[in-house]
Amino acid sequence: MRTRTFALTAVTTAACVAALLGPAALPATAGVPVPDTPPDTRMGPAPGDVEDPAVSAEELLAEVRSCRQISRGKYRTDANRSKATVPVCGATDAVFWKADMDIDCDGRKTKACNPKSDPYFQPQTAFQTSRGKPLDSARLPFVVVPAPGRIWDYRKSGLTGGSVVAVIHQGEVRYAAIGDTGPAGIIGEGSYALAEELSIDPHPTTGGAASGVTYIAFKDSRISPIESRAKAERRGEALARAFVGRG
Repeated sequence: MRTRTFALTAVTTAACVAALLGPAALPATAGVPVPDTPPDTRMGPAPGDVEDPAVSAEELLAEVRSCRQISRGKYRTDANRSKATVPVCGATDAVFWKADMDIDCDGRKTKACNPKSDPYFQPQTAFQTSRGKPLDSARLPFVVVPAPGRIWDYRKSGLTGGSVVAVIHQGEVRYAAIGDTGPAGIIGEGSYALAEELSIDPHPTTGGAASGVTYIAFKDSRISPIESRAKAERRGEALARAFVGRG
């Protein structure tokens, strides 16, 4: 939550071992799926991705070129901005807005996010993990939406904590869940980890992006548990395909 103005490739040798020693030499756990993807890991390409590549930033942006405004007014991007310039726009299966990205470092206290690194630090988030704990802004990519207010109430657009959002910046697309709420009159904020994913400076007081960030929030897309990056990515890619007409 924010009221201020600031905004693997892991190489495994399993294939080589299998080729040299045969299937019997593989560990008993080889090929067994892991229940969830650790927060600091991204999913690899799924079978068929060579023929059917992931949805690109260009495809998504082509679908949000025009705005059918659904908010009753417009949002400011920072607390010290006197002029409100950002509307929330509606589509059949999503809502979207184009803004900046301020950095949310609230929630679980970590080396990156704490009262010393962020003078506005708050030890909670609007939505919690499946164990009832605050989200970890430093490890979990998530989006912050404005608290319900006169301008717009995200809940009336089929959104809630855990709803999936495609976030686009400088040709990159990342999928994240809604994890926190901010001031009712300000829009454009993401977690420390989301900024890192998009190559945006994640520092809670001096980082962020001044503009050029597009958020596409898919209606009725809640994932559970909210802390599963793998689920956000899988669901996000599927929803994005449908959104651009490839579903």
